[in-house]
Amino acid sequence: MSLVDLVMPKLGESIMEATILRWHKKPGDAIKLDETVLDIATDKVDSEVPSTAEGVLEQILYNENDVAPIGAVIAKIRVGASAIIGNTPPPPPAAKPAYEEAKIVEHIPYQPTATQPEKQASTGVRFYSPLVLNIAQQEGISMSELENIPGTGQDGRVSKKDIIEYVANKGASSYKPHATNITESQVVNVPQQTADTQLQTTNYKPPTVYSGNVEIIEMDRMRKLIAKHMIDSVHTSAHVTSFVECDVTNLVMWRDRIKKDFEKRENEKITFTPLFIEAVVKCIKKYPWLSSSIDGDKIIVKKDLNIGMATALQNGNLIVPVIKNADQLNLVGLTKQVNNLANAARNGTLRPDDTNGGTFTISNIGSFGSIMGTPIINQPQVAIMAVGAIKKRPVVVETAQGDSIAIRHIMYISLSYDHRIIDGALGSTFLNAVAKELENFDTSRSI
Repeated sequence: MSLVDLVMPKLGESIMEATILRWHKKPGDAIKLDETVLDIATDKVDSEVPSTAEGVLEQILYNENDVAPIGAVIAKIRVGASAIIGNTPPPPPAAKPAYEEAKIVEHIPYQPTATQPEKQASTGVRFYSPLVLNIAQQEGISMSELENIPGTGQDGRVSKKDIIEYVANKGASSYKPHATNITESQVVNVPQQTADTQLQTTNYKPPTVYSGNVEIIEMDRMRKLIAKHMIDSVHTSAHVTSFVECDVTNLVMWRDRIKKDFEKRENEKITFTPLFIEAVVKCIKKYPWLSSSIDGDKIIVKKDLNIGMATALQNGNLIVPVIKNADQLNLVGLTKQVNNLANAARNGTLRPDDTNGGTFTISNIGSFGSIMGTPIINQPQVAIMAVGAIKKRPVVVETAQGDSIAIRHIMYISLSYDHRIIDGALGSTFLNAVAKELENFDTSRSI
């Protein structure tokens, strides 16, 4: 008999942890190779984790709603000829934090009890996940205070659930004990004025009262993660946005002419998105810094051109699947990749790898009727391009016979870029190059 570690899989260069949503198996259950063992969630996508071996689930090391770092051992699987399905009892439930045992005593403002921080199972510096540290920072919890929070995670670690319960308990409490030798009689004799003063000096925040006719909707998990991702991006990159007007009449006429034959031959509908991606890829090869990231004072230029395309979900949320090695695909390949990823996003069947590794992002806001926008950079990238709705407009056209006014298909393109490394000259030059690539589209092109 031997034990095989089931580890939290690597989900992308910018993802350091994942939340365990649900275990499909419990200790003692038989598991087949590649059978789904648990569901996890990151700030980009929900996913399933398959088993890396066939055997029996021996032990679960993280509970549901726990946050586990990438590469951490989350379970152990017993394999080998002697791996027999047994009735292995599940591990005892984690001890509830001490504050859950507290009971409210009527007429007594506060009755402290002597509490000692739980001993950690391992010696040395206590580990905290980035999520826990972020919550602690937002709630004003110092490191010394964090050290005293009982942990129910592996080796006594503080999980997301632990710190959220601590914050809730801290807000509900009207007093923070500084001594552990107060007797009941001393507490009973505390003057009411002192108790009121204590209530005024706590961190308690009364619930917000909304006036008027309102509807209160709790954000779902993905919307909270998107909100955090957007705020983090604004705090990280120096955002600048440039705009350009683009005459895409040739492009529109060509697509209208070939789209029926294209669908009949390839069994795929051709949209404008693969045509935009094709133009962007050509221009990134001329200006490679648009496909890069920043690591401290180093610029990491990405040679693999992986283009993300922002896709709206049915619930109103947004996700960015990635077309890997887009520069290696022809127009038919790009069209199939765009359609397959868009369908997978809307059906909820995207894999973690489908949203990882992007080096540049395109957002087609024109599909919702917007003519232009100022998109937020998708970290750790340094640029994102938004294409607006294509509208017929009267414009001045220069010809050999002179200027004239004609009806043309006009689109506005915007580029948000990180001004730390992309200056206005480079950003605008790249944006104009994309516009020229689309304007000079070859209408005699075959499919």
